[in-house]
Amino acid sequence: MVDKAKKQKQVEELNASLSSATTVVIANYTGLTIPETDELRNAARKAKAGIKVSKNTLARIASKGTKHENIIDLFSGQSLVAYSDDAVAAAKVVADFAKKNEKLSIVGGSFNGDKLDAKSVKDLAQTPSLDESRGRIVGLLVASAGQIARIVNEPASQLARVFSAYGEKQ
Repeated sequence: MVDKAKKQKQVEELNASLSSATTVVIANYTGLTIPETDELRNAARKAKAGIKVSKNTLARIASKGTKHENIIDLFSGQSLVAYSDDAVAAAKVVADFAKKNEKLSIVGGSFNGDKLDAKSVKDLAQTPSLDESRGRIVGLLVASAGQIARIVNEPASQLARVFSAYGEKQ
């Protein structure tokens, strides 16, 4: 049995995590083994997201006073909380893991204080992350610069051919 001081510390830690998070995902993990849970935690750590398992009562208390307070009713059964500062990291980690392991099921979540159902969390997981979006933009800029250089050089090469042909004609 966890004493009152340990429970208070768990509530404070979860409250701090939820307060700073942009995205929170609630999932039921009934039947997950410890190695499977560790795999999920490792995936979350790599994605710069966090995973906490807590009693539902403590999670409800920790959610109060945060922008994610609207998810209190989602805590039922064996719940875990995934959270991230990145808008999509927590959703991606949980959704990807749920695809591979049917024991994990997404219940819902919150994005910047807006409550999400399970489908919305899965949709959010399909959104490119900030790093992926930056990579795409850089790729477009590089490709565009190359295209611009080809377009600018093309008239000059055509003009050079015209002058060359005219010179050969003379």
